[in-house]
Amino acid sequence: MMKYINICVLLFGAVLATQAEEKPNIIYINADDYGIMDSGFMGRKEYVTPNLDKLASRGMVFTNAYAPAANCAPSRACILSGQYATRHGVYTVGESDRGKASDRKIIPTKNTLSLQPDNLTLLGAFQQAGYKTGNFGKWHVGEDPKAQGCDVNVGGSHAGGTGKYFAPYKLKNIEQGPKGEHLPKRLTDEAIKFIEANKSENFFVYLAYYQVHTPIQPRMDLVAKYNDVPGIQPKYAALIEGMDIYIGELMDYLDKSGLSENTIILFSSDNGGINKISDQAPYRAGKGSYYEGGTRVPMIVSWPAKVKAGSRSDVPVIGLDFYPTLLDAATVSVPQDKILDGKSILPILTQESGIEKRNLFWHFPIYLQAYSVDNDEGRDPLFRTRPGSTMLSGKWKLHEYFEDGSFELYNLEDDKGERTNLAESMPEKLAELKKLLYAWRAEMNAPVPTAKNPQFGKKQSDSKSKKGKKNKKKKASDKK
Repeated sequence: MMKYINICVLLFGAVLATQAEEKPNIIYINADDYGIMDSGFMGRKEYVTPNLDKLASRGMVFTNAYAPAANCAPSRACILSGQYATRHGVYTVGESDRGKASDRKIIPTKNTLSLQPDNLTLLGAFQQAGYKTGNFGKWHVGEDPKAQGCDVNVGGSHAGGTGKYFAPYKLKNIEQGPKGEHLPKRLTDEAIKFIEANKSENFFVYLAYYQVHTPIQPRMDLVAKYNDVPGIQPKYAALIEGMDIYIGELMDYLDKSGLSENTIILFSSDNGGINKISDQAPYRAGKGSYYEGGTRVPMIVSWPAKVKAGSRSDVPVIGLDFYPTLLDAATVSVPQDKILDGKSILPILTQESGIEKRNLFWHFPIYLQAYSVDNDEGRDPLFRTRPGSTMLSGKWKLHEYFEDGSFELYNLEDDKGERTNLAESMPEKLAELKKLLYAWRAEMNAPVPTAKNPQFGKKQSDSKSKKGKKNKKKKASDKK
């Protein structure tokens, strides 16, 4: 009898050891231009997001999550490289001298369009660790995701937008679907097919929906219910609901396949929402701005095996943290010579401990032209942002603008809408934060443009103005 018990104990111990060594599967869902105030689980009940709400109830919601940049390409470059933009030079989409030349006082830093081949991406690190990796949707940091760490790629290239959401598609690297097929449904199905083919191994799925980036082309059967809902655009709400439905289909598949327990699902957005499409109040401004509405994003991490259901964290986190956190969760070592600027937030997820308090930084030595004078809520009506830096230190938010050396200081605890500038009334706090910001920029060798723009204040010639309008129209979808 004792021999039998000993055998059972040994077998049980072996099972526990196997479970302890089992690495999690990973699904990172990156919605495009999905604002902090665009979902039910963040309190915006006008938008119907039952599946995201369910995902939130299964895991941890981060109420102070930030994108590492305020528009698409730089944010994705930072997340996928794990590095601040000052290291890889991707500061914006396309050129950095956006807007009219006559309105730009200084010459902005030249932009880099792609992550360099030797900059190991998040998916590349997991590929090296033996995971099967797949990109489904928007890539935007290089022309070929397969050359940047993806075993499979469906619909990803350097393109920043779709052009249209229904087949026939205008995208590269995707087999044409039947006429009328909805792109986010197709991407979800392709991701599920990839998981099914690789479920006996560890997999990393990057499901990067082009939704809810313009054009606003939802399933029309979802629109009518929103026609009488005040304060929202019905088609935009339907586009959100469509994405939510497909995320629900993925969750259902994982449940039925028995994969949910040890699969990490990280849901977030690449930047803030477009304010003229969806008001991000109480936060100021939206995509392209470095006020809170441009950089705050929704964030959920579900991992039933390790993360307590229904938990929340108000610790400030940033997309730079995804790379080290996911490596940590999978017990994968940081690749040799790889510099990571984020911190692993695994101790927060498992509630074993916290992380050391830190400051967060954004650096944007570039211009982004205005979307809408009436809705942007920017610093001035011409640009969503002008060249500068921002930093978050506890409840304090500091902005510096390079054109005139001016500062804005906000107490987010009392003023989350960033309306009352305290820079003049709190000189000691301003000096303290300036010192921290300047030290960070020196450490990062961050470029600060100072050269004056000779075109500033000059009226453009008709030929140049027409050429600019033509180029602007041609590149509109990618440059947003």
